[in-house]
Amino acid sequence: MSNDDAMNTAHLHLLFNHLPVLGTAFGLGIVGFALWRRSQEVKQVAFGLLVVTALLAIPAYLTGEPAESVVKSLPGVSAAVTERHEEAAGVAFGSLLGLGAFALVGLLLFRRGRLIPAWFGITVLVGAMAVSGLMAWTAKLGGEVRHTEIR
Repeated sequence: MSNDDAMNTAHLHLLFNHLPVLGTAFGLGIVGFALWRRSQEVKQVAFGLLVVTALLAIPAYLTGEPAESVVKSLPGVSAAVTERHEEAAGVAFGSLLGLGAFALVGLLLFRRGRLIPAWFGITVLVGAMAVSGLMAWTAKLGGEVRHTEIR
């Protein structure tokens, strides 16, 4: 892989990594709104968004290692900072996949007019809160890799 190709993978990682962070936050907001409004349709939209967000996290996660190989030799990049980001990303990614799978189960179980129970929606809300926090922390650590001013 040439340096130009490797730089493309770093750019892809920077592009993709915003999707799970923002998608989870938007999903959290929509789930909260759906519970407040007691709207089955909005719950379904929120669950669908969380499923799509989990799927979009896959390329963000998979481009992380190639991006690391591009930046590790750049001035100011610390292996310890990169490692902390990588560890947090693993936890956040796994948690988001779990949340997305749970939301998918909800979409499959509660389709064709079957009501989504409040406890299920609240469980998704709590999960989305936790995953949003993990995503925000991972994003902060990722920003520290090249932005020494936020360390």
